[in-house]
Amino acid sequence: MIDHQVRTRRSAEEFPKEEHLAYKIARVAADPVEVPEDTREMIINRIIDNAAVSAASVLRRPVTVARRQAESHPVSASGAAVFGIPGSFSAEWAALANGVAVRELDFHDTFLAAEYSHPGDNIPPILAAAQHAGATGRDLIRGLATGYEIQVDLVRGMCLHEHKIDHVAHLGPSAAAGIGTLLNLDVETIYQAIGQALHTTTATRQSRKGEISSWKAFAPAFAGKMAIEAVDRAMRGEGAPSPIWEGEDGVIAWLLSGPDHEYTIPLPGEGEEKRGILDTYTKEHSAEYQSQAPIDLARRMGEQLAAEGKNLSEVESIVLHTSHHTHYVIGTGSNDPQKFDPDASRETLDHSIMYIFAVALEDRSWHHGHSYSPERAHRPETIELWQKVSTVEDPEWTRRYHSTDPKEKAFGARAVITFTDGTVVEDELAVADAHPLGARPFAREQYIQKFRTLAEGVIAEEEQERFLKAVQSLPDLEDLRELNIELTSEVLSQAPDTGKGLL
Repeated sequence: MIDHQVRTRRSAEEFPKEEHLAYKIARVAADPVEVPEDTREMIINRIIDNAAVSAASVLRRPVTVARRQAESHPVSASGAAVFGIPGSFSAEWAALANGVAVRELDFHDTFLAAEYSHPGDNIPPILAAAQHAGATGRDLIRGLATGYEIQVDLVRGMCLHEHKIDHVAHLGPSAAAGIGTLLNLDVETIYQAIGQALHTTTATRQSRKGEISSWKAFAPAFAGKMAIEAVDRAMRGEGAPSPIWEGEDGVIAWLLSGPDHEYTIPLPGEGEEKRGILDTYTKEHSAEYQSQAPIDLARRMGEQLAAEGKNLSEVESIVLHTSHHTHYVIGTGSNDPQKFDPDASRETLDHSIMYIFAVALEDRSWHHGHSYSPERAHRPETIELWQKVSTVEDPEWTRRYHSTDPKEKAFGARAVITFTDGTVVEDELAVADAHPLGARPFAREQYIQKFRTLAEGVIAEEEQERFLKAVQSLPDLEDLRELNIELTSEVLSQAPDTGKGLL
């Protein structure tokens, strides 16, 4: 990997295009280096993972809305597939629909470093572009390896959230770069597409603050849609604002740390394999990633307390000692009263570690649907326990969160449960059970099991088997439409009525 120093440049300053970060990313995307086997196999795992969470979300309202928007844009030639239904649709709208399905339940992969990300969000737009272009499985693998690599590298070096910029600002460029690799585009075209994609996908983090709405799922899907449109315009000869990151009125100068700050962005050198996906991790539980280890911790502590005959009604307080991110984004440091509201949206509850820990402690389990149901959130004993949970930032957990040593990097917490009789029970967990260093690391078997579990009652067994056979033969797959899953009309009829839109 090569570290690139990135800072604001005055318009009058000599700054050759070849030195622009967007151009350097474009060169990585255009590099014809082969994809190593472990990267290829992990890409297959993540396509399975995305299909799994799409099956779980397909009948939810936001996903239904996005799907019906895509259905308003059918095409007679080329086009891309939309999860759950037959037919061909405009690639950018298919990417939007599939992106919402993937993101809706906060249940797919993650990478956390200087910034946050869900790199699996690259799959819907790159796959849609691949289907539209008639690309092969090998082409798709190359494109996805780039998409993951670029997003991971940007996340390693450039923090967005400290300036209240949403993390999808790294997704637009990564998806555009991945599509560039997929289509074997030249460096100049990819460079222009990256600039356009970044310019159109930079937004604030209000989508993840206060009363969180379904836009949390639409935001990354919209970024994927914008990436496809950016590539299309660039292929037709249109340019982008430049230098998009380093310009005097660019992203760094006015949206991030300002003209005096310098970022270090690592990128693969020429001929270097793209292995970024191997540093990412998926979720066993449908919740914000910093909740994964606390859920497993709560389940473990719940079992322990039950075995000891402890009554949760006698809990006086629960304090979670954790990282800066967990405390300020999903903990009490956010100062969001909505995180304690039983009438809050599901999107808000999956960003409330207080709610999540209380429910997991009581149930000693976690479910992507039942754990968030209104009935579950309104249980009097749950509300009482929930109000007793708080978080505090522990500098050591923050340090481990930002550690570059994979064996030390952690996203967990230490829980201190105090009972009314003065008894204190403590335990901690650094990484989730499903993490590569966790108690039950996810491998192909676990990805397939997650898929089968979430597909049950939604996807017919024959269709499950057909999909799994196709995706596991991805390197040799000629027709990428085989990766789409179709549901029966009986299942689709259970989708909610969304009313008529404009399009």
